[in-house]
Amino acid sequence: MNLKKQFMDGLLYQNPVLVQVLGMCSTMAITTSFFNGLGMGLAVTVILTLSNIIISAIRKIVPDKIRIAMFIVVIAGFVTMVDLFLQAFVPALAESLGVFIPLIVVNCIILGRAEAFSYKNGVVASFFDGVFQGIGYTLVLLAMCIIRELLGAGTFGGGLLAGGKGIQIIPSQFPAGMLTLPVGGFLVLGCLIAAMQWALSKSKK
Repeated sequence: MNLKKQFMDGLLYQNPVLVQVLGMCSTMAITTSFFNGLGMGLAVTVILTLSNIIISAIRKIVPDKIRIAMFIVVIAGFVTMVDLFLQAFVPALAESLGVFIPLIVVNCIILGRAEAFSYKNGVVASFFDGVFQGIGYTLVLLAMCIIRELLGAGTFGGGLLAGGKGIQIIPSQFPAGMLTLPVGGFLVLGCLIAAMQWALSKSKK
């Protein structure tokens, strides 16, 4: 087990969004405010880590033919727990994220890591894989949230600061409101993926 390699993979070389290009639906849909990005990132990190642990722990007793069904059952259990927790203790976040919390069940990031890593490795390595991949995912969400919120609405910390409205940094008449729309998600994500690919290709050279 190489923790440094796992950390760098989660952050850079196998970043779930910018390199593996997984979880695009939720990435573009909820990254309009800092609150949404932070909440979704933490939820996915918790579910990914716990799912990795359980899948790794029972991988030797589950027949290979039903492994995908087993993945779904394990992931769905943790998604339900997180969803109920958010509804009970952070109702504003649960309402803001809406259907995208239940949809974590079929999030390609979690299923992908279950198939590619935790089903083939030990519990400890799978735990750190879940944590580092979750951190990589969360950082991308936060970067997109900050860019889209700041340049699209002129604010920072929407949902958390200034009564939920965020701190107005750019006067309201100047921001490009298009960035808060779905097309803005595509544009920002495309730029981030391009920047990541350029950086990785340059580091290889």
